[in-house]
Amino acid sequence: MLDRPVSFLLAGIALAGAAIGGAWFSELGLGYVPCMLCLWQRIPYYVAALPALVALALVAGGRAPRVTGWLALGLALVFLVSAGLGLYHAGVEWKLWAGPAGCGGRVELTAPSFQDFQKSLQKARVVLCDEAPMRVLGLSFAGWNAVASLIIAGLFGRAAQLFRRG
Repeated sequence: MLDRPVSFLLAGIALAGAAIGGAWFSELGLGYVPCMLCLWQRIPYYVAALPALVALALVAGGRAPRVTGWLALGLALVFLVSAGLGLYHAGVEWKLWAGPAGCGGRVELTAPSFQDFQKSLQKARVVLCDEAPMRVLGLSFAGWNAVASLIIAGLFGRAAQLFRRG
């Protein structure tokens, strides 16, 4: 049976993996084109990947619980930043404040010829940061990212607390 700090660490990693996987699935599987702020919200997940892997390796080796605790604390802070990015984007969507100037999405540049490229530009959708593509239970993707990030930060924070106790 897993001890409690490892359980919190693994739960945080699993939820983070599910969240970033959901973002990629919504883009690649469901066709939602992310705006610039959506892409910014993915950065903390990528930043967290290496420290999370190091923490897993330390746990698997049964070594360095204090270092693992510091890594978990760092991960908690990364996901607090992620929650802030999600809240900022959700506020932009609710028109509570302005988003960055020129906030659009990506344009696919896979056209084989210049004429095909011109046609693809005519069909390209501009994705604005202040328009939520859909809401589930009143929250947009950005809002759900904020919620998930707060939960993930809490899980890593609790793991850090328990690891540092020894």
